[in-house]
Amino acid sequence: MESLAPSRKPVSEDASSSTQRYVDVNEIRDGVIVLKNGSLRSILLVSSLNFDLKSAEEQDAIIFQYQNFLNSLDFPIQMVISSRRFDIRPYIELLKDKENQQRNDLLRMQISEYQTFIKSLSEVSNIMSKLFYVVVPFSPVEDKEKGLFRGLTTLFNPAGAVSERREFFETYKNQLWQRVDHVSFGLSQTGLKVAPLNTEEIIELLYNSYNPSLFTTRLTKNIEAIDVEVER
Repeated sequence: MESLAPSRKPVSEDASSSTQRYVDVNEIRDGVIVLKNGSLRSILLVSSLNFDLKSAEEQDAIIFQYQNFLNSLDFPIQMVISSRRFDIRPYIELLKDKENQQRNDLLRMQISEYQTFIKSLSEVSNIMSKLFYVVVPFSPVEDKEKGLFRGLTTLFNPAGAVSERREFFETYKNQLWQRVDHVSFGLSQTGLKVAPLNTEEIIELLYNSYNPSLFTTRLTKNIEAIDVEVER
């Protein structure tokens, strides 16, 4: 990766790579985060439900299914809640289009007044949207006995080493997806919808996480429109 700093100022070279030094991500491919230590991560976007609106029987069933899900796990997971300021601009643009298309003067005036109300409400209120994620990890066990052999393979046969790393990645990724399927099925039993993020969506999520003042973009995936059966 080329440095953005001029070559005549080597002092700024460390500053240009400071962000990468603190981010523990080595690469993102096939919807999988590969960390610098070789472990893998998959991120699932999870829908929400209004627990208080459920009946007592439904609440008991949800708690029971969630308890079964937690008891079925033999690996750790991480649950993340991302709060973002709600971007009202697309909705305002939609109302403007409706106003321009409206032929009834009374309805056009009401739409205009509604736009004004929404704008003023968003200005005085800190309207936030919440997104829920589950991070599923997989950490391959390092084979210390083959460490020297792999080092010599990398030195004398770099093409073979690349092929070997690709084979290991596919193997570990399949094991990770088994965990993802298990988590997705367990959460779906509680009435939640679950969908793994693809590479582009993971990059967008990480970018927004490390740039909290630039929350102008949102993940395009609509979790409410996704079937319970996850497709990869």
